[in-house]
Amino acid sequence: MEARRDVFQAIADPTRREIIGMVAHESLNVNALAEKFDVSRQAVSLHVKILQECGLISIRQQGRERYCEAKLEGLAEASQWIEQYKQFWMDKFDSLDKYLIKIQSEKKTDK
Repeated sequence: MEARRDVFQAIADPTRREIIGMVAHESLNVNALAEKFDVSRQAVSLHVKILQECGLISIRQQGRERYCEAKLEGLAEASQWIEQYKQFWMDKFDSLDKYLIKIQSEKKTDK
């Protein structure tokens, strides 16, 4: 049984995150991407394949060249998952703020 790739696997790797950022600004072919990294073209091609399987980029054939284009709507899954924890952390930071304000006010009254 082949494991299904998902957006979290794609963004787990810093090289893939950088590729997403690059193709989000402009469509690039694999050679242009490979020039930006200190890894082989084959390694970049593998990253591109994973990103394509995860639905974060699409490949457009133009003549002999294959251009990578971002499909950022694929990041919605990760964004939704992260968003559920955002409120948790906001509540924790609000509690910390209240506690720090309380301590500061107690110090002022002790003087």
